[in-house]
Amino acid sequence: MLAPEVETRPWAEQSVIDDAHYRNQLEYLHEHSAFYQKKFKAAGISAAGAGGLADIANLPFTAKSEIRASCTAENPIGSHLCVDRSEIMRIYSTSGTTGTPSYIPLTARDLDNWVTTSARSYSASGVEAGQRIVSTYNAGPFVAGAALAAFDKLGMCHVPVGTGNTERLMTAIRMLKPEAAVLTPSYAAYLIEWAAEKNFDLIGSSVRRVLVAGEPGGGEPAFRKKLEEGWGARVTEAMGIGDIGVSLWGECEYQQGMHLGGRGFIHAELIDPDSGASIAMEDGARGELVLTHLQHRAAPLLRFRTRDHVEVWTNPCKCGRTAPRIRCIGRTDDMLIVRGVNVFPSAIREVVSEFVPEVSGNILVKPAQPGVKQEPPLPIEVELAKGKAEDAGLAEAIRSKLRNVLVFTAGIKLVPYGSLHRSEYKSKLVQH
Repeated sequence: MLAPEVETRPWAEQSVIDDAHYRNQLEYLHEHSAFYQKKFKAAGISAAGAGGLADIANLPFTAKSEIRASCTAENPIGSHLCVDRSEIMRIYSTSGTTGTPSYIPLTARDLDNWVTTSARSYSASGVEAGQRIVSTYNAGPFVAGAALAAFDKLGMCHVPVGTGNTERLMTAIRMLKPEAAVLTPSYAAYLIEWAAEKNFDLIGSSVRRVLVAGEPGGGEPAFRKKLEEGWGARVTEAMGIGDIGVSLWGECEYQQGMHLGGRGFIHAELIDPDSGASIAMEDGARGELVLTHLQHRAAPLLRFRTRDHVEVWTNPCKCGRTAPRIRCIGRTDDMLIVRGVNVFPSAIREVVSEFVPEVSGNILVKPAQPGVKQEPPLPIEVELAKGKAEDAGLAEAIRSKLRNVLVFTAGIKLVPYGSLHRSEYKSKLVQH
């Protein structure tokens, strides 16, 4: 445990500390953020009258689209920028898949908080100082760079390889013998198949901990089992969101959800994604994750809608950490609605993975209509395992299981092994 005095602090005590930070953050936004000055004025809210964390649900949400809309040629970061350019130490960016990249500035203090958060999250997995860890994330302009700095803070020997260098990665594993590897769940699954094709003894390698992040999936029981058996290693996951912080959550060895590594730096809420109503953070609760900065300076965000749908645990964990835990179910971006039922592709993959070794575990959802709303049966291609032939009984069993577990009707098409695209980064589960 990186910081026992913080990570084991009773949550009631943490909440009092967080409330004080939150009130200071609100004052800071009122004084320095043109973006929130405008939002507060429109909502008739003053810093003094906004109250504390107990009243946060009375404040407006922040959407990514609002921030994008506030960007100008003169201020490409957005009007939520609160500091002079001389105070900005680092500027990360998103991939810009929807157009112009979004820029994420950090002061020196912000960056240090990000690295501290990531170090707490990754240390939960059990990696230790002096061990070697090989990473496959591209740092460059992206926020993953801050997450990778966490390995330095933990005192580990870091071997960066980057994305799309499988031969280099496996050579590093064979020759340098790292105890841990960090990569996306999709890439971890791809490497199991690659190792089988190349007669690389992945199970017998030095890697005993696989840390996955970057997309949902690492915490799905069946998919996790596939990864652990293929690597001969313990698999734990981490999660963050670029606008707020990297690796905000990290799973411990008990694998019962990701602990909030960003405690003291962010406040987490749960809401109903349709109505926006608050949902209590308690065991078994599900909803959209909303995050608020508590000690940020460059471009703080208030009630930021992450579009991540999560399940929450607050019961005590055997590791001693007292922060709430979550597991990501899926993202709004990928969610489909089939006759009123919300369907997440990652949940489909989880059900299909229960049919391994008859299937490979790879799927592709192919909506028949454009848009989110779909009529049943929802077409899904399920890839057979290597050497397996098409089986009408298997297709029906998968369809029936999906119906019973996820309450929607699917049209299952079994396709030969190798038909579906593999990724050395993140997998696309939906063909839009």
